[in-house]
Amino acid sequence: MIATDGKPTRRTYRAVTMTNAIQPYRGDYLRPAFRNATVADVMSPGIITCAPEASLESIAELMATHRVHAVAVGGVAANHLVWGVINSLDLVRALRNPDPTRVAEAISRQVTYPIEPGASLSEAMRLMDEHNVSHLVVIDRERPVGIVSTLDIAGAAAWARK
Repeated sequence: MIATDGKPTRRTYRAVTMTNAIQPYRGDYLRPAFRNATVADVMSPGIITCAPEASLESIAELMATHRVHAVAVGGVAANHLVWGVINSLDLVRALRNPDPTRVAEAISRQVTYPIEPGASLSEAMRLMDEHNVSHLVVIDRERPVGIVSTLDIAGAAAWARK
């Protein structure tokens, strides 16, 4: 560095000491407290679907492309989820013993558990635990509008206001 008088100057640097530890992100003021949060606050809107005759590879591609852990099989017909849901664990189990004739309909869970957007997270957790599932289909006015997962709830617990 050159000073205004044309002579070089030396700059000395000293170590910077942080007085406070870096605090983890704690969510934002727009999110409700975890105990007051509803399914609508944490769910993933929209549903990724595949046809009942979809191959395991195409289901894996859907999950990877859209970065989701569950796919609805059969889609929406007459405002209802037709077949069921395949989650990533269902897919992994099916891929252990590959069979080219195995399709989405064969590995999907035929029973889906619906929940309304206004339901509490406590209710969602109870349903997941009771039925041993990691995803619930969110139904609004008898129409599927999204999916809530255990990961969505874990995120709400981690980032919501206390």
